Amino acid sequence: MKTPTSQTALPSLTSGFLSETQTLADNLFADLWRDLRLSALLTKLGFHKRSGLAAAQIVYLLLMWVWVGRESIALFARQSLRSFTAANKDALYDVLAREDLNWRAFHGAVALKVYRAGHFKDSPLRAYVLDDSVKTRRGQRLEGVSRHFDHLSGRTVKGQQVLTLGLATQETFLPLDSDIYISSKGAHPLKAGFRDGRSVEARRYADARDRTKPQLAADMLRRAQRQGLDADVLLADAWFGTKTMIKTALDLNLTAIVRMKKNTMKYRLTTWEDGAQHTQRLDAQGLYRHSVRKHWQTLKGVPYQADCLDVELSVDRDGEVAWIPVRLLFVRGLSQDADGPAGANRWALFLSTDRALSPATILETDALRWSIEVYFKEAKQYLGLLWEQTETFASHVASIHLTAVRYCLLALGQLQGAGARVCEVRAAIGEQLTHLDFAKRLWGFFRALIAEAVDALQETLGDATAVVMSAIDEQVQRFFVQALQLDDFTLQLEGVEPDSMEA
Repeated sequence: MKTPTSQTALPSLTSGFLSETQTLADNLFADLWRDLRLSALLTKLGFHKRSGLAAAQIVYLLLMWVWVGRESIALFARQSLRSFTAANKDALYDVLAREDLNWRAFHGAVALKVYRAGHFKDSPLRAYVLDDSVKTRRGQRLEGVSRHFDHLSGRTVKGQQVLTLGLATQETFLPLDSDIYISSKGAHPLKAGFRDGRSVEARRYADARDRTKPQLAADMLRRAQRQGLDADVLLADAWFGTKTMIKTALDLNLTAIVRMKKNTMKYRLTTWEDGAQHTQRLDAQGLYRHSVRKHWQTLKGVPYQADCLDVELSVDRDGEVAWIPVRLLFVRGLSQDADGPAGANRWALFLSTDRALSPATILETDALRWSIEVYFKEAKQYLGLLWEQTETFASHVASIHLTAVRYCLLALGQLQGAGARVCEVRAAIGEQLTHLDFAKRLWGFFRALIAEAVDALQETLGDATAVVMSAIDEQVQRFFVQALQLDDFTLQLEGVEPDSMEA
């Protein structure tokens, strides 16, 4: 008679198979989470739950669900959530709706960790990039929705405008902060008041409703500097080409390179004729006609012509009008005939608060601004920006910061060599998590086949059949937990952050 297989020997039955599937256990997302010690960070920032799954595990799931090919948390919960945890969708939605969680602090701390890990301070050129993007949303019960002009479509739409500050280098882009701006036009009211008017989200709602975009942007810049997320230049498109933003840059000791509108803003131009000084106040169109139209110069190595004018701009500083020196750069393409009747306005205007910058340097630096457009494209199409199908303002704030944290993780993966571009890192994470999700669900089918085969050996194994199935279940579960790195041991190790990470 055969001796029943012992429980201690059973894991060897599956070890050979599992060693062949080590690639399946690769989880770049979990590795990045562990590298940044995000469980410890969340504990430090006060992310706690009284019962159920730990807050760190909930945030882990809130960050990773977009990479499993699901369009909403509800769909993720129905099809894939059980592959990763015993929690249900309500646990995810409850954390999103909490008014006491400081998602901005979490986002900022993650950005700072990536900034330090990626040695951003060693980059020869670091620029703050400021921009906004409109997410069209029409639900009548959605809080924080108002009417905004979408400069991409050229029309006014109803939705949420997300203002974002990022830090760009020649290597990568790092989102530093985000805010929702609520305009006075067509704004949806809150469904119910905040439980605590002093809560984090209550204060943020008041700021989003009552403050202007330049004020929100100035607050973001000051927070970034206080955190040590330093840059030398502020880049912004024409929608931020205002005296307020230029003054903010000067107050923060930043060089502003801003694309300007061809509006009625006046500049002071000083010229000399026959030894006499002449001063004129002209707008962009007047400067073009007076000093630029016949003086285009071809820039070496780039398909542009340009002309610089050193002028002065009046700003309000300490309650008094001060004229500050600025450099205006007029640019057009080589193939454009700006002197023709149809081409009189086919030129762009840039402003630099540093007159020493050459036209080529201004254009090369401004090119970093494109990185925030890439961020918005990734955020809207792949990283879950306002995908959650929730209604509360608190959950919308959580969404914009969770999206930014996902991008921070991708930026860290890019810097670590997981991909040459952020999109390659994103694709790798998505593929790995999708494979894990599929494997976990497929295991249910194979387990039924194995259980049927083991039951057929009842006469041979006797009572050991239950031991066999238990050992197989334990080994497979250990494999998936290890792949996700959501086991208690790993999370406890992350609970103590070493001094080196606090520096």
